Amino acid sequence: MMDFISMLKNRRSVYSLDKTLPVAENAVADFVRVAVQYVPDAFNMKSQRVVLVMGARHEEFWNAVYDEMVKFTGGRFSRGKIDSFAAAYGTVLYFYDTAAVEETRRAYPGYAENFHDWVMQSNAMLQFAIWVGFADMNIGANLQHYNPVIDNMVREMFELPDAWILVAQMPFGGIAAEPSPRPDTDMAGRVKVVG
Repeated sequence: MMDFISMLKNRRSVYSLDKTLPVAENAVADFVRVAVQYVPDAFNMKSQRVVLVMGARHEEFWNAVYDEMVKFTGGRFSRGKIDSFAAAYGTVLYFYDTAAVEETRRAYPGYAENFHDWVMQSNAMLQFAIWVGFADMNIGANLQHYNPVIDNMVREMFELPDAWILVAQMPFGGIAAEPSPRPDTDMAGRVKVVG
């Protein structure tokens, strides 16, 4: 249990990333596959999808995000933050597949109104599992949400089906600078124990 608690504490939003990885690229891909396979999904619908973007495509992706955001803001968008993400080794793009969700809704119509919440919960668990795993491998990461502004661009760039809905983007890479120490937070009122 202490190992897991240490892993939780070690997970941070790391914004100073570089293109070095402390593990082999295929170890990252293998780990992401395992996470997608084993993170739970309501009714075992297997709705989660991931695109793991590395190499030149990673930089191409973030340059395209910048272009989309410039169009969206009418030219009032700073390049600095995007450049910091492009400086990373790669990006995990998180999606859910509406086709898988609809198929499960048809099979369980009594629960149909709950599936969107359950899909988002599963996607959040997947993001967290990968983030904690990356931290355990000494890979820095942070989580971004440029969707829905970039949705169409992402579908076109990676030739994805319309049924895949983008949820989040996670740049990852070597830790170029450690984040500031995490302050302790007041836990009063955040956990209630009854018995």
